[in-house]
Amino acid sequence: MYDKLHEECGVFGIISPKPVQTVPLTATALLALQHRGQESAGIATFVDGTLKCKKGMGLVSEIFSHDYLNFVANTKIAVGHVRYSTTGSCNIENAQPIETVHSKVSLALAHNGNLTNSAQIRRELVQSGMVMHTSNDTEILNILIVRNIIKTNDLEKAIIDAMNFVEGAFSIVIATKDKLIAVRDRNGFRPLCIGKLGESVVFASESCALDALGAEFVRDVKPSELVSCDIKGNMTSYMLDRASQSGLCSFEFIYFARPDSVIDGISVYDARVKMGRALYRQKPTEADYVCGVPDSGLQAAMGYSLESGIPMAPAFVKNKYVGRSFILPDQLSRELAVNTKLNPIKATVEGKRIILIDDSIVRSTTSTRIIKMLRRAGAKEVCASVRRRLSTNVISASTSTAEKISLQTITM
Repeated sequence: MYDKLHEECGVFGIISPKPVQTVPLTATALLALQHRGQESAGIATFVDGTLKCKKGMGLVSEIFSHDYLNFVANTKIAVGHVRYSTTGSCNIENAQPIETVHSKVSLALAHNGNLTNSAQIRRELVQSGMVMHTSNDTEILNILIVRNIIKTNDLEKAIIDAMNFVEGAFSIVIATKDKLIAVRDRNGFRPLCIGKLGESVVFASESCALDALGAEFVRDVKPSELVSCDIKGNMTSYMLDRASQSGLCSFEFIYFARPDSVIDGISVYDARVKMGRALYRQKPTEADYVCGVPDSGLQAAMGYSLESGIPMAPAFVKNKYVGRSFILPDQLSRELAVNTKLNPIKATVEGKRIILIDDSIVRSTTSTRIIKMLRRAGAKEVCASVRRRLSTNVISASTSTAEKISLQTITM
């Protein structure tokens, strides 16, 4: 049993008809997606038809040196990944992309998601004599795809058959020496979008990665869709079997995605502001200031302030060199990160009644500690409103949104 919740990673891919700086561009995109995973990162590319992959533990800036980026600068295809472990322990063996080199095909696969039937598939593969080198879901996908290619000699069909066989949530980018393929699960639970950068086609978990490159947003990959792009930039769309109603993970809008991203046509920033407005309508409270917990609580705090008329003020200074505490690999690391990440502004909170808006309660590690910090800094009263569950009605700002939010208020 893992001591962490199962959440997200970040994936990116680029393909160009002529050699360009695919690896440096991928590294730049991964920096923009760093909030989605801080445990490991990797980039795979093809140099003269040979698959090359560099992976490491830690942040993107720590793994990819200038010498490496310059050495493999000009290629036609690359795929990258930042990891927050969902299945599989936190070690280099489970870092992605996962590469497979076979006489039929060489491929690198970057995966964001969880396969709910992975344990059963793993047992069947091991019982059939397959040797597994990692403990994550991604290697299972690689094996299934290569087995299907051996049978059909058709890359797209092999991937579709593999995706139809697995269950769960996934956004996947796959690179071969002459194709880049993106796949999104039947519900569209994990985000994935398409962009254009000159003659290059790119796929990314969030649109903020496209913005970082100066790429043009084309559209989101649809739920159940496989998009195959060849080396000339021609894109072909296929659909998986058993397409389902779209059901994007609500935690993307509450916490995980960057506020400057747009997912399935919805601005993350606007969604969070609307949630803050809905919080006030559900739980109006008198106070001197509305304060948000950096970073993803700030937009909801603004919405609460706009709806209530209570002025918004900063309660904390955030140490920008500390990552997101939710996605750190163990409880001790998360607790230490909270202590070093946030420091209360005494001049703002001393003697004041504070409405504190946070993004969510997952483990309650952050909420408990930051309320105590405010009390020690002299806050007269702290009312903490926490967004725990998001309805699609809240995102679209339809009527009766207040009834759709689960709100927890803590006064200490």
